[in-house]
Amino acid sequence: MADTVKAKVRAGEYASESEVIRDGLRALIARDCAVENWLHSQVGPAYDALKTDPTRAVTADQVRVRLAAEHAKTR
Repeated sequence: MADTVKAKVRAGEYASESEVIRDGLRALIARDCAVENWLHSQVGPAYDALKTDPTRAVTADQVRVRLAAEHAKTR
């Protein structure tokens, strides 16, 4: 990883190694925020709905069939 940081500076993409690290941390924070938002806005409600009504759940085989059908559409 250190080589990648140094290469970014050598290529002129960043003025210093600390800028590379700072930009990487910003990207990591943004990704973490996106994951948290997804968990709260979609995963949590889906979990709650399945807990309330377990009959809404699908089996692994049903998922495979649906995925295969979707994959077949793209061919």
